[in-house]
Amino acid sequence: MSERNPPAPRTASAPAALERHLAALIPGATLVPTPLPLAPSLRLWLLGPTVPAGPLAPDAAAQLQDTPPYWAFCWASGHALAAEILEGRVAVQGRRVIDFGAGSGVVALAAALAGAREVYAVDEDPRALAAMEANAALNGASALHPVLSLDALPPPKGEDLLLLADVLYDPANRPLVDGLQATGRELLIADARVAPEKLPAWECLWSREAATLPDLDESPLFRTVRFYRAARPT
Repeated sequence: MSERNPPAPRTASAPAALERHLAALIPGATLVPTPLPLAPSLRLWLLGPTVPAGPLAPDAAAQLQDTPPYWAFCWASGHALAAEILEGRVAVQGRRVIDFGAGSGVVALAAALAGAREVYAVDEDPRALAAMEANAALNGASALHPVLSLDALPPPKGEDLLLLADVLYDPANRPLVDGLQATGRELLIADARVAPEKLPAWECLWSREAATLPDLDESPLFRTVRFYRAARPT
């Protein structure tokens, strides 16, 4: 990992339980309050940019593979979608917004700061919910409600906006997206991993360049984030 985007000074205390969990997986790993280049009004507790080199212990490697700490990164699609929300291109003011597969909660945080009436951040990993709460405190966002599943949400309303960033990397998630669309909520997807021709049922609206933080030196192909909605009937 390079230090292309240096972290902000540690002016707040890192969430201790999350940092202990990371250090158990990756010796020496820390969480650092990091500003987002595309959304500089936001900071997130992210994995520090300098991670010790060398092989992990077998049990740590197995746990890292089984339960990767997605919440310790700001993935490119979430980074780009948060910027689009804060810049007003994705309108959230006065709406109920649901960030599905929220990870660090970056998209939900952007919606809360941009004037959404209610914001729910859904992730099945309890540590992700803890990371969201820490990130909400770091940004002074009180309107964010982390939940473990869609079952915890209020019934759908016409004003709802369901946002999905970085969920299509696994083809097994695509039927899940179809199920979410069937709830009747307006749905917007941000994705950098799947080419538009592989999503014939979705209309590509626009694109934006973004990087994952900390910088993973990913292929340039994964830095173009595309925004999709369900294709209109012809």
